[in-house]
Amino acid sequence: MRRMEIRERTYGYEPMTLREIVEKYLAIAGGFAFLAPLADFGMERKEVESAFGAFEEDYHISRYLHFSQVSGPAYSINGFEQTHISIDEEIQSIL
Repeated sequence: MRRMEIRERTYGYEPMTLREIVEKYLAIAGGFAFLAPLADFGMERKEVESAFGAFEEDYHISRYLHFSQVSGPAYSINGFEQTHISIDEEIQSIL
């Protein structure tokens, strides 16, 4: 069975796949379960909010994503102000 690339729904820019988000997260955080600032993903505010919001709405993906509000620029992820994300290593099972 071939795995599908899961892309978030976007308008006006090329979406990042879940795999790309995880790879970028690992480059920022240095490993799974560490906090990574959303601002460090190098995306426009709307792009961050749309991409992470779409993945956060999907139960099969969101159970591996953990948002928090620590310090720094905040982004509205489905109506909640968030500054950081950590991702569980088990997300690899769906990539």
